[in-house]
Amino acid sequence: MELSANPDSQSTATVRQLPIDAEHAGQRIDNFLLGLFKGVPRSHVYRLLRSGQVRINGKRAKPETRLVDGDLVRVPPVRMAEPGVPELAPAGLLNRIDSWVVFEDRNYVVISKPSGVASHGGSGIQFGAIELLRQWRPQQSLELVHRLDRDTSGVLVFAKKRSALTGVQELIRNGQTDKRYLALLHGVLARARFDVNVPLEKNTRQGGERVVRVDADGKPSRSVFRVLEKFANATLCEVELDTGRT
Repeated sequence: MELSANPDSQSTATVRQLPIDAEHAGQRIDNFLLGLFKGVPRSHVYRLLRSGQVRINGKRAKPETRLVDGDLVRVPPVRMAEPGVPELAPAGLLNRIDSWVVFEDRNYVVISKPSGVASHGGSGIQFGAIELLRQWRPQQSLELVHRLDRDTSGVLVFAKKRSALTGVQELIRNGQTDKRYLALLHGVLARARFDVNVPLEKNTRQGGERVVRVDADGKPSRSVFRVLEKFANATLCEVELDTGRT
């Protein structure tokens, strides 16, 4: 199924019913729509989801809902942006990407994302890592496998083909991967290891930015802290996300 809209068309004038095949099974509905409505602001795509105008098999869909082979997705008429010349990232930023790459093969590119660079653009962010890599490698169809917060540095994985993308995402969904961070905490911790168990509630701001807050009605979350080194007024810890929620 072709996802990209006709660049010569300014709008999709009617409601469409789109059948999902195996190629898009496992993909989040928000990412599916962002690919479908290229040129449409992310904020508008999330507004369609929040208002219930997008439905899967006749039911309202949340942004994180994953598609299943055989699903029928209803999408409303959407006004497309005027086609124009895409704005390019500064050359100085693109020239740094080579130094970020820590691994690459025929399926994946893995970078060490610096703090301050978002995983993707949107919500007032002009360029994210995925947009930068697509400009860096315009001949490849790169897809973001997972995300890191803008202020978090760390390993970020990009897939070069759809089967590679869904393969890693399935491992993540099945709990077959670990999420470990290094965190420098203010103060000196007395214990060598401790757990943090708090319920977290995930919300999406207007524009698609993800916000997570401690909430009694939220989902269980467990993180394991292990002290690696102590300093005069700080402690370096390894943090393992047991539930995967932050």
